[in-house]
Amino acid sequence: MIARLAASLIVTALGLAVGPAHAGDAVRASDGTLRVIYWQAPSTLNPYLSGGVKDVEAASPVLEPLARLSPDGELIPWLAEEIPTLANGGVSPDLRSITWLLKPGLTWSDGSPVTSGDIAFTYRYCTAPGAGCAQLAKFRDIERIETPDTQTAVLHFSVPKPYPYAAFVGPQTPLIQEAQFRNCIGPDAASCTEANFAPIGTGPFTVAEFRPGDTALFTANDAYRIPGQPAFAELLLKGGGDATSSGRAVLETGEFDYAWNLQLAPEVLSAMSLRGKGEVVTAFSTLVERLAFNLREPAQPGADFSPHPALKDLAVRRALALALDRDLMAQIGYGATGRVACNILPGPPIYASDANDPCGDQDIEAARALLTGAGWIDNDGDGIRERGGEKLELVLQTSTNAVRQDFQTLAKEWWRQIGARTELRAVDGSVFFGSDPGNPDTLIKFNADIQMYAGASDGPDPEAYLAGWSCDDTPSAENGWRGQNIGHWCDPAYDALLARLSHTAGAPDRAALARTLNDMLVQQHVVVPLIDRGRTSAHANSLGGVRLNAWDSELWNIAEWHRLRAD
Repeated sequence: MIARLAASLIVTALGLAVGPAHAGDAVRASDGTLRVIYWQAPSTLNPYLSGGVKDVEAASPVLEPLARLSPDGELIPWLAEEIPTLANGGVSPDLRSITWLLKPGLTWSDGSPVTSGDIAFTYRYCTAPGAGCAQLAKFRDIERIETPDTQTAVLHFSVPKPYPYAAFVGPQTPLIQEAQFRNCIGPDAASCTEANFAPIGTGPFTVAEFRPGDTALFTANDAYRIPGQPAFAELLLKGGGDATSSGRAVLETGEFDYAWNLQLAPEVLSAMSLRGKGEVVTAFSTLVERLAFNLREPAQPGADFSPHPALKDLAVRRALALALDRDLMAQIGYGATGRVACNILPGPPIYASDANDPCGDQDIEAARALLTGAGWIDNDGDGIRERGGEKLELVLQTSTNAVRQDFQTLAKEWWRQIGARTELRAVDGSVFFGSDPGNPDTLIKFNADIQMYAGASDGPDPEAYLAGWSCDDTPSAENGWRGQNIGHWCDPAYDALLARLSHTAGAPDRAALARTLNDMLVQQHVVVPLIDRGRTSAHANSLGGVRLNAWDSELWNIAEWHRLRAD
């Protein structure tokens, strides 16, 4: 396996063609090696043990859900025969159950049948005490799963679920094989290295070799259910580096076929594209670049960092937000691929609040006045405000990325103008977005005062996404640093509204509650939305079948990718 992986890497480094350069012709494994670069290297192939996009997407060619979201944000059946609804009887009239029917004849890559028991097991796996499941919010309110036969799974909810499509929809909650993971329940989940690094799946590829933080090699799944797919015999996923080198590898040198997440300045992407070897593609959903404030209590057990007490002051958080010129950030950072975000939930349109418009205008004077009114004064003339002996000195951390470093530099200068000193930290993306609970530099550990990163709702309904700010989704040493509420904000009023959302039917009423929850986060400056980002990647001109999807994994339809014929 290792020798095979090394050979593929050598070929990639030399930029040699691997396999015939022709269009997909419905012959499985006829197009050689597909070379993909994810500059944030995956650390696991088990999406239940990491909330990082890089890990979820790296697993998606192998592990599949019951349903996916199309590039337009619409539900489409995947392993399921159809999408259950009230109209077709798949959702019960009382909204307390949903019935999924598997497609007939599904098999795992080892040839064994996929059954409803695997659906029920996946639920037990994620919800087992001590598992530290990163996708626990997706299974919210499921009390049990009934399996009346091998093809049918009935999810029973403890409360009515007006939008019952959280679990098993999208790449975050795919089916895992009970036979492989049955001894990986609860506290044993993280120690099942073989299963976590080489899961058996139903997807178009199987794992041949995985080197965490570096490279994964996949081979075509001979048991894949669609004849002639995948077209490629191998998928080489190379991790590491940065967005710039990834973009060059596709758009300039042609060493790779696909480059993920090219968060680069628009003029840089334009210059790369002029080489004529590839195409830049963009899609929008709800991906928002944001600042998060660390509101953790300084004395929390297991924490390596005590956040600045000034962040408890809403006036300070609001002043820091007012000092930002989000219009300028959008222009220099993204051009046509980004726009100012006033909401943490920018879409779909019915969910987008207008209560926070406009937010793009910078107001340095108003920010200064806020700080002065709150008692933050520069008493010694050193340019740094203080109150009660505490200097307004903050640490701003993010991943290593050219655009984010530009934003850090701008924020540091703007905050200097209002009397705050800022230390900047940049952490390698593979570490920052990694899942190692022992590493102090991860997004989840949040060992800084402010963090910059991007996040998105997993689908058009935002309930699971908004649950990421609930009190019980806070990561800590006790739960293995799992959870999405990295800022440790806790408001019972927010949780009460979230509970109402989980009981409310009808799109208009659900949207109204979602807008209110969004406004609580934004107006209390728990987070500061910066940019509504289009997801931007690039593919070689010789690669066909790519349909960039901002609602699902970028590799969602990788089975359809193929090598185009030469003219």
